[in-house]
Amino acid sequence: MNKSTHFSGQPTYLQIVRMIPKSLVARCVSENQSDHGTKRFTTWTHLLTMIFSCLAHCDSLRELVTGMAAMGGKLNNADLRCLPARSTLSEANAKRDSQVFEAIFFALKEHFDAFFPDSRPGKENVYIIDSTTIKLFQEIFKGAGRSKSDGRRKGGLKVHMAVLENQVAPQIIHLTPAANNDGVFIPHLAFSEGSTVIMDMGYRSYKQFNQWTTDKVTWVTRLHPSTSFKVTQRNSITIKERKAGVGVDQLIVMGADAGKAQKVHCRLIKFKSPESKKTFSFITNDLKTAASVIAATYKKRWQIELLFKRLKQNMPLKYFLGDNQNAIKIQVWCALITDLLLHIITSQVKRKWAFSNVVKLVRLHLFNYLNLMAFLENPQRSIITTTAEEYQLSLKLSG
Repeated sequence: MNKSTHFSGQPTYLQIVRMIPKSLVARCVSENQSDHGTKRFTTWTHLLTMIFSCLAHCDSLRELVTGMAAMGGKLNNADLRCLPARSTLSEANAKRDSQVFEAIFFALKEHFDAFFPDSRPGKENVYIIDSTTIKLFQEIFKGAGRSKSDGRRKGGLKVHMAVLENQVAPQIIHLTPAANNDGVFIPHLAFSEGSTVIMDMGYRSYKQFNQWTTDKVTWVTRLHPSTSFKVTQRNSITIKERKAGVGVDQLIVMGADAGKAQKVHCRLIKFKSPESKKTFSFITNDLKTAASVIAATYKKRWQIELLFKRLKQNMPLKYFLGDNQNAIKIQVWCALITDLLLHIITSQVKRKWAFSNVVKLVRLHLFNYLNLMAFLENPQRSIITTTAEEYQLSLKLSG
């Protein structure tokens, strides 16, 4: 019998959440004891509720709980103990420690990495570190900068990330109030020998620069305008390098003029971009690589900016479902989990899709019995002969 491959035995929402191994979540729950004293609204139910919020772009608790209630029997196979009430969800967001959702995110990432050997960390890796700020009310997280003339001042949550080159999910994440300096992320970083770290000038720590050099970790960043240094050697610049945009190539000692206890021996490269005509000053402990290659290496930092842009544009991180730090952290971690699941789906499809288009498609068909994988593979093909087994969203990843 001919059947449309656009239809499945499960709504789109269930096809996505069934990618999550329940045993993995159960292990995280056990380790964090997040279901202690809980009878109905378990961590599993909480997780699926927050993923629904991200997929449906819910802006309020009322919108979320009524949206799930409207699905009715379509959630029967999700193994939900109960559909949340507003008070129940609000209380869970405030009291259930956000660390369990952090654990679930990294466990899921590790689980999916096992099926993609190229995504596993190796000996030589390029890490990009940076942070982005999510604006909030001052009463929740302390903001940075001066108050406005009317006395009002917004707070914010700063999300620090370390991302491996060409990977969609971050390797290291740390959440702090926006008022904190980027340097608070440095103690959370650990890189293997042979790795390369690319960062903005905000991550300025002479002690860490020297430690990475000792650990044989290459670092590349921009020179902070207030940095004092002494030139110890001027390297010759080839005609090819000058044409590429290299204007200065020197060996320097940072902190020497200021008499600081920590001094950093490194390399200063001044580079003028042929495209933008802007001049950049880069510093690095790599004393051998061509200066133009160092400049090209720093350009890879744009990857993490695209990640921040993707999260803010496609996940509901403008309106929050709680007025406390724990609730906001839970929403951020669940947004990262949802982003990861959608990227795994997109990576399994041979046809190229813009991530934003996949997010919109899922939101429009969240309640519908759409065979998501079949549709993404070939939206134009509407009728083929198929079997019931072909209707399942089976990535063979949920084990």
